[in-house]
Amino acid sequence: MQKISDIEQLKTLAKDVRKDIISMIYNAGSGHPGGSLSATELMTVLFFNQLNHSPQNPSNPERDRFVLSKGHCTPVYYSVLARTGYFDVSELQDFRKINSRLQGHPDKSKFPLMETTSGSLGQGLSIAAGMALALKIDGKKSKVYCMLGDGELDEGQVWESLATIKKYDISNLIIIIDNNGIQLDGTNKDIKSLEPLNAKFKDFGHEVIEFDGHDINAVIEALTYARKSSDDGKCTILLAHTIKGKGVSFMENTSEWHGKAPNKEEYEKAIAELK
Repeated sequence: MQKISDIEQLKTLAKDVRKDIISMIYNAGSGHPGGSLSATELMTVLFFNQLNHSPQNPSNPERDRFVLSKGHCTPVYYSVLARTGYFDVSELQDFRKINSRLQGHPDKSKFPLMETTSGSLGQGLSIAAGMALALKIDGKKSKVYCMLGDGELDEGQVWESLATIKKYDISNLIIIIDNNGIQLDGTNKDIKSLEPLNAKFKDFGHEVIEFDGHDINAVIEALTYARKSSDDGKCTILLAHTIKGKGVSFMENTSEWHGKAPNKEEYEKAIAELK
């Protein structure tokens, strides 16, 4: 698809995605707003500015792949898919409804557009690494992007994957960490601190780029750098510093809105803020 480079247009799209997230979760009566809102700029830039993909030819073998390892954050994923043209935006209102293909976690059996079924935290990076290694063996130039939540890093399988990625020089894989500092039950620091993350990733042999995950310019620069590094044979980890619930004041920086739907009053207040 034609990539969008205008910063103001990308900011407007990110605001539309946030409104989609709130509306989808409100209509469904369930969902995960906090981590979807924190990943909004990352996903907007990825799908509108970076990925080689085509809504007209979604199965193109030369396409880039995307794996949402933090699979509970489908609202942001479905929104960018709809707004890039894979399906009509009106279908977003079917989110989490019975018989809908837009389930709470990506389900490839119901929705073939998904590269994989995900949501069992820690597994997505292993799957993405396998995809990337297969593409490398086949001589394909496609990239695989994998987004993880920072709370998900508590899973040991993530670190096993990082060691494997280094061992087999899986350089066509770009790893994005939505580092909002909060998970289901509280802050990462209180539950199981893994800081300093930067140093740990480097100890596994990977290059790390830290940046503001809500600054559109910074996101573009980081993803562009990671893609070039991939061409140069390096797997880069993008450590994006974000805010849980970003964009809705009463949802920001709290675990309360990790997996909770707003009531009517809260929904109206959130939408008013986003307008």
